[in-house]
Amino acid sequence: MQDDRRRVPPPAQHPPPGDDIWPTEDETPPPRGGRRRLEDKPTGSANDRPGRPEVNGKAKQPGDLGSTGSRPAPNGSAPNAGRLPARAPGAVPRRDGPVRHSGSLGPTPPQGGPGPAPQPPRRQPPQGTSAPPRRGQAQAPRPQDRRATHPAEARTELIPPVVEDEPTVFIQAHRGSLGYRDPETERIDSEPDDRVHLDDPADYADDALDDNDHHPADDEFDDEPPPAKRKDSAAFVVVRSLGEAMVTLGIVVLLFVVYEVWVTDLVSAEKQEDVTVALDEQWHQPTTADPQRQQKFEFADGEGMAKLYIPALGDDYHFTIVEGTSTADLETGPGHYKKSALPGQPGNFAVAGHRVGKGAPFNDLDLLSACDAMVVETQTSWFVYRMLPTNDDAKNWTAKAADPKCAGVAPQTGDYAKATGRQIVSPAQSEVVAPVPGNPSAKTPAAERQKMITLTTCHPKFSNRQRMILQGVLVREQPKNAAEPAAVPAELRETG
Repeated sequence: MQDDRRRVPPPAQHPPPGDDIWPTEDETPPPRGGRRRLEDKPTGSANDRPGRPEVNGKAKQPGDLGSTGSRPAPNGSAPNAGRLPARAPGAVPRRDGPVRHSGSLGPTPPQGGPGPAPQPPRRQPPQGTSAPPRRGQAQAPRPQDRRATHPAEARTELIPPVVEDEPTVFIQAHRGSLGYRDPETERIDSEPDDRVHLDDPADYADDALDDNDHHPADDEFDDEPPPAKRKDSAAFVVVRSLGEAMVTLGIVVLLFVVYEVWVTDLVSAEKQEDVTVALDEQWHQPTTADPQRQQKFEFADGEGMAKLYIPALGDDYHFTIVEGTSTADLETGPGHYKKSALPGQPGNFAVAGHRVGKGAPFNDLDLLSACDAMVVETQTSWFVYRMLPTNDDAKNWTAKAADPKCAGVAPQTGDYAKATGRQIVSPAQSEVVAPVPGNPSAKTPAAERQKMITLTTCHPKFSNRQRMILQGVLVREQPKNAAEPAAVPAELRETG
């Protein structure tokens, strides 16, 4: 920073009246008592003293008068003895050392007078003393001179400019300003805790240190090849392959069960609805001839031929019986054995159905008991069959026979001795659907055969290893009345 301080020249002083000669630096004004005290009187000749102007090649002595002239000294002494010649107004008294000026602020010689005297060489400070301070540096305090000086000979002082510096104001940057960065967050470690904190960042500090603590010697271990894998034994490979195969097979079986139990039910329900609608349209066609002659005795495979109701299984239990027992026929609903008797005719009216899947019409046959009604509807009549007593029921049939529902029902004897309410047989025992159930070699005439019904299904559930057989006997027939089409047998209200 440039120093603006300037040297201010002292004001021009005129000598007081009666004394136009100023004292030199080496002289002190006389005290009030009229006595003069000299201090630090220089030694040597006048020519050795600096600052003395030369006149005609000779140094001017203190006693010599200049061109300006002066009055004689009192008491007959030499005029202006020990004094310098009078200075022009505005001149600055010369000192022993060089006088420093700032710019053009120094004294200006009078017009027409001699030019300024040549400057003597700059004095070097004596050995052991310090050089005078440079410009702008603080000056060490000097001991106060005991001698009194004239105001005109006062030292030129450097007056520093008064600068009132305002205190520096630090403006805090707001968040969002350009170049602003949040200070780093200092983490204060808490007291040591031996418990494991899953979400504690300190748990991962060691990992970060391990990542940064990398040494070139560690690369030697990184270049090593990984250990060779152990070759699996043959037994292990076989066991693993077998396990994978079993898991795959299990998934396939599970998908098959889902298909058989739920998917096929949806498909069979749609087919059952189609054959039921077709059978109702056929039955409601107008006829003018004798209804007995209009009854149909031959049916195509998969065609609806009758309806089956079992009230004990619910008032909504009813299925349309189709002709045939093939896989496609049984997917639609219960199927009639082609060589068996028709509903209401002498002989054995045999019907087969699935127990699980494909509509599962015979899923709950194991819930039926002796004397439960099984109603078959045809185009012209209602046929009411009731279940025969089981082998257990036959042992105490006397008590059971008192039930009104059991009227016309009794354990079978003779050629029908093997006919029973419910039994479990193998798939090869087809004699259960013979005209005389269980006795295919019976010689009973066709006209004298009992009117019976036989229902067959798989056993147990989800398996076709055996067959469940239910057999019943016809106890009542109710013809349909065209005048009262809503008239139904009372047995349909015997719901469980």
